[in-house]
Amino acid sequence: MAERRLIGVLGGMGPLATVDFMQKVIEATPAEHDQDHVPLIVYCVPQIPDRVGAACAGTDEPLPAMLAGVRTLEQAGVEAIAIACNTAHAWYDQLAASTRVRVIHMAQAVIDATSQNTKPVAVMATIGTLNAGIYQTYFEKAGWLAFVPKKPDQDMILDAIAAVKRGEIERARASFDVAAASLLSSGADRLLLACTELPVAAKGSIHEDRCLDATVCLAQACVAFSRNVGSKDV
Repeated sequence: MAERRLIGVLGGMGPLATVDFMQKVIEATPAEHDQDHVPLIVYCVPQIPDRVGAACAGTDEPLPAMLAGVRTLEQAGVEAIAIACNTAHAWYDQLAASTRVRVIHMAQAVIDATSQNTKPVAVMATIGTLNAGIYQTYFEKAGWLAFVPKKPDQDMILDAIAAVKRGEIERARASFDVAAASLLSSGADRLLLACTELPVAAKGSIHEDRCLDATVCLAQACVAFSRNVGSKDV
């Protein structure tokens, strides 16, 4: 039986998005038997304070709760940690500096999983993720072309995210489709799903084939690290 390295998941932000990430880890894993799959320890605590509001306000309100999650995962013996929330990456540097365990960055996972991008990518994300420049910073270094949605499109993206959190998946998909159609007509070649709720909204959408799912990229990075196959340090 092949040895697998234990991955920790800092989740709960939100719960459905955490389950979606776990499913994508399973789907990304080449396996014939249960024992071939990636071992996960999942910290799913929804009581972590709101990340978007804190990122927009420039406060660290969610950080102590996230650090508590990192401590729990570290004590469980994980060898790497995935943060199953894009906006939470606004505190990536503090979280990574707090632990001896490698913390995989979602934006870097997107770049590693995708061939050199020369066409515009629309970053579909929360206001907190956009304001923190989580993807823009990494993409600029990689030479990617990226743009953020204008307010009418952003409002529809936020409605889709909120609908997923309420469990209103049909409404989420409808709002996502409106934003996606507008962004593609504005010149985007790909739609980066840079919020862990958005893959849930995009599933079954007529625009699904134009999406680049950051959650899938993070899942692939976790599988590669666990299997020790071409995994890269952040």
